[in-house]
Amino acid sequence: MALEITDATFEEVVLKSDKPVVIDFWATWCGPCRMIAPSIEEMAEEFAGKAVIGKVDVDNNPGVTGQFGVRNIPTVLFIKNGEIVDKQVGAVPKNALVAKLEKLL
Repeated sequence: MALEITDATFEEVVLKSDKPVVIDFWATWCGPCRMIAPSIEEMAEEFAGKAVIGKVDVDNNPGVTGQFGVRNIPTVLFIKNGEIVDKQVGAVPKNALVAKLEKLL
């Protein structure tokens, strides 16, 4: 299951991670977010121990959302060593997200 990341846990979970991190910025009212949600959950299981896969609810976590300038959702950020190394805006097939993650492993 994808990890719920909040403004309070972001630094510890994401910036201090020794593994690549994939963050799905989403909202309950967002149709395209619901479309990619199953892919994010599957990736969390498939890459357990190799990467951190998490979700940030933009409505409840304005700090992190603003920090990364997320204006459109879903936005999926790929972070390694505390730096954004790739980004996907909008709903895409799971294989597109997996390909971006595999480049970081």
